[in-house]
Amino acid sequence: MLPADDADALDWLAFEQAGVLTTAQVAGLLSEGTVRGRIRSGRWRAICRGLLLTGNGRLTRDQQLWVAVLAAGPGAVLAGVSAAAEAGVRGLRREPLHVLVPAARRAPRTILRRLPIDMPAVQVHRTTVLPEAHLQRARPPRTTTARALVDAAGWAAGVDEAQAVLAAGCQQRRVLPEELQAVLDVLPRAPRRGLIGRTISDIAGGAQALSEIDFVRLCRRHRLPAPDLQEHRVDAAGRNRWLDAYWREWRVQVEIDGAHHMDAKQWAADMRRQNDIWTSGDRVLRFPAWLVRARPDEVAETVRRALIAAGWAPTPPLRHLPRK
Repeated sequence: MLPADDADALDWLAFEQAGVLTTAQVAGLLSEGTVRGRIRSGRWRAICRGLLLTGNGRLTRDQQLWVAVLAAGPGAVLAGVSAAAEAGVRGLRREPLHVLVPAARRAPRTILRRLPIDMPAVQVHRTTVLPEAHLQRARPPRTTTARALVDAAGWAAGVDEAQAVLAAGCQQRRVLPEELQAVLDVLPRAPRRGLIGRTISDIAGGAQALSEIDFVRLCRRHRLPAPDLQEHRVDAAGRNRWLDAYWREWRVQVEIDGAHHMDAKQWAADMRRQNDIWTSGDRVLRFPAWLVRARPDEVAETVRRALIAAGWAPTPPLRHLPRK
């Protein structure tokens, strides 16, 4: 039997790490023969070289996260969408698991390629910038939500996914735009740094859904005046409302509808709200989010016509005079 102190230390370590231990951690508490005996008897499971599970079932999500961090070696932390999801950001990709390691050391790729079948793929990233302020005190260790989202945007498969990740974190109130900007300021070589900076700026201006970010870009590209975003208004029933995009000077409003607007109850509520706006004298345009993204020229032309009808005078494009 183990001495009481060793047994307590082993139990606590197993509890703290969801039952996933390194052989180095176990070495000071159990003999090699005892470890081999527990594996042969089926009480424990060898996950891969250097990692053990104090059980014999399929890996749970918590155990998968611990395997990813411990297999990547000292200094490794959960990062990107994996860290953001652990912080409570919803709707993110669950696989592969993303881990960040200091650039000064290399993760053991051979071990990471030989993980068991009930373990998702692990994507290891290296960084030269990982200050203490970017680390969250959590088990397993991970980056802060702001650093996780900035990294996730840089590692995303495409521009839409990169912006969606940033928008999700802010829309779900898991992070503030200024926190994202503070992280970006110390990452001069961050992938997609320019895109991330512009997206943070759009979100800080009020575009808290990806469709609204698309709409701000659309207005800029088509030389339309910049709208106010998430403008506060009290409706006829005294309820607080926030307008997606509003041109106060011309009293033109744009509503961008996501999937939840297809719900029958939401649809009826939207119609009542739109009637309240119309009877107050404002013009209302409504577009589904997919149309803003898929047919921006069509949306821009509709908005342009509405603004002109309300009294906006477009600035004529500059003409280059012929040289004499």
